[in-house]
Amino acid sequence: MQTRPLGTTGPQVSALGLGCMGMSALYGDADRTESIATVHAALEAGVTLLDTGDFYAMGHNEMLIGEALRTAPAELREKALLSVKFGALRGPGGEWFGYDGRPAAVKNFAAYSLQRLGVDHIDVYRIARVDPDVPIEETVGAIAELVEQGYVRHIGLSEAGAETIRRAAATAPVTDLQIEYSLISRGIEEEILPTTRELGIGITAYGVLSRGLISGHFTRDRRLAANDFRAMSPRFQGENLEHNLGLVEALRKVADGKGVSVAQTAIAWVLSRGEDIVPLVGARTRERLGEALGALDVTLDDADLAAIEEAVPAGAAAGERYPQAQMSHLDSER
Repeated sequence: MQTRPLGTTGPQVSALGLGCMGMSALYGDADRTESIATVHAALEAGVTLLDTGDFYAMGHNEMLIGEALRTAPAELREKALLSVKFGALRGPGGEWFGYDGRPAAVKNFAAYSLQRLGVDHIDVYRIARVDPDVPIEETVGAIAELVEQGYVRHIGLSEAGAETIRRAAATAPVTDLQIEYSLISRGIEEEILPTTRELGIGITAYGVLSRGLISGHFTRDRRLAANDFRAMSPRFQGENLEHNLGLVEALRKVADGKGVSVAQTAIAWVLSRGEDIVPLVGARTRERLGEALGALDVTLDDADLAAIEEAVPAGAAAGERYPQAQMSHLDSER
């Protein structure tokens, strides 16, 4: 497995990480047995970075990962690095009530995550969305105290804008920023990526296949379940979907020319953007995981990159990456 540094202050991790959210929430029903088998397959392939959030199905995802780690061979379990997001407030019916970045809340969230995951420390800990009512210095300062106490190894950020990143990094060492980055979500290239590179902060990129939209597997006639986030996502609606799938077909021509899949091409493109970027792949099955791992063997030369840029130019996607109510929670979009 190829590895990359998670920023200048973080650990060396696998070049691809496994995003585990879809095994519990937001993409319709998932198979628990297959999910655990997929985590095991990832560990066996050398994937070390597992990403979760304490609010993914209200703790379900953390308990699933905890079970997967308990049942994995010890030598693989010991290599796993856990990245955990916290702060989202949920109701028993799945409602969203905002985010809580108060220091006492930070420590409370961590205590429950440690128990659900069955570990004595979290490798990277980050608030999922910046709490607009709490200075980022206070939130990051609380995580820094958890680092001093040994409950957390490294401090991360998620969906933070350049100014917030600078303020956080001035408070304590920040290892990485988790943020959406893909061929059709390239907003970080303008200001955020230059800022993280200046400060030596890595990027863990989620949504590298845009929730399956640019995987090459999504079709116009696919019916999404009521509990699938994409049923409300602007990029999956009506004319937006038609336009975006047209981009996928243009990308498919490039992929076919290289003898690889569309998904592998899209992931390889993110990998090509710099050694400071670690893509998270949201595979829920061993089949999809195997395809994603194949991207590590794809080399994109200048001609390939030019062809990809022509097929999917920056800003070519139709529709925002989240519904407007959720876009308003993104410090990175302000």
